[in-house]
Amino acid sequence: MLENSENKTITIHGESVQPGEAKWIKIPIDRLPTGTLIDIPVYVFNAEKPGPTLLVQGGLHGDEINGVEIIRRMLFEGCYKIKNGAVIVLPLLNIFGFIHFSRQVPDGKDVNRSFPGIKNGSLASRIAYEVTNKVLPQVDFGIDLHTGGAQRHNHPQIRYTESMPESKTLAQVFNAPFYFATSLIEKSFRKTAYNRKIPIIVYEGGESMRFDEYAIKEGIQGIMNVMKYAGMIDKIDPMLIEREESEFLSARKWLRAPTAGMFVPQIMNGSSIKKGEVLGFVTDTFADYCKEVKAPYDGFVFCINNQAVVNQGDALFHVGASA
Repeated sequence: MLENSENKTITIHGESVQPGEAKWIKIPIDRLPTGTLIDIPVYVFNAEKPGPTLLVQGGLHGDEINGVEIIRRMLFEGCYKIKNGAVIVLPLLNIFGFIHFSRQVPDGKDVNRSFPGIKNGSLASRIAYEVTNKVLPQVDFGIDLHTGGAQRHNHPQIRYTESMPESKTLAQVFNAPFYFATSLIEKSFRKTAYNRKIPIIVYEGGESMRFDEYAIKEGIQGIMNVMKYAGMIDKIDPMLIEREESEFLSARKWLRAPTAGMFVPQIMNGSSIKKGEVLGFVTDTFADYCKEVKAPYDGFVFCINNQAVVNQGDALFHVGASA
């Protein structure tokens, strides 16, 4: 394609965004019991010159607010002033979950287990349907922003699809502290995009219902890295100390509570670990016992459960071995 040729027009929900235009589009979903209309907000930034189309999506789970803040801050700071291609931004997909401080929509269904969706199905299914049929057809690749669920805190990390090489390349370019391949989950957004040959990487950083400034900055930096790689922007002003490259984790394991009790971590998230090292312990309230949780191998810890009182079998640490 010639450098001076014109970019394509992007059409979502019957609204067109011409080359050189930026537009805010609303996709109506449902109403609150009060009658208030609920829309999915979509921002489209379409450069004059041709290039790929990137999707940046946050709030698929309503209580995972770091991704929402990453996108809000990038919108506020004008980070999507691109020279080539287009960026489609979904700042908050699951608005119902967001206003109810919940991962799910009000009927208890998970939007990220409802793709590709049904036009007249459940609320979660209808949200998934709108994204699948009105947004995904416009996209060449995407970044899906998440945090740890419940009180599990994820150190910034990127997950990619092993059978899609483009996905791994994007994960490396994003350059989060850790990256690794994960399996595709049925009816998830990433699996639906995979079926359409659209590579999606998933950024995980922080925990639900809590802002994490480091995870937010890592997310912004990573998105900008991908935009530069795709030729959308020329320059990035680093906001973090630059790493040579992110750490690839070739094996992963959850360490679980050996008994019920109070959980006291003894290591910072993101730290390197040595086989046999005590990472934390579970104790009872009367000091009758104290069970140590030890590292199974050399590697890193990239998720810690911040729940102070745990039951036997609860996930405490997510650890990984480097290649």
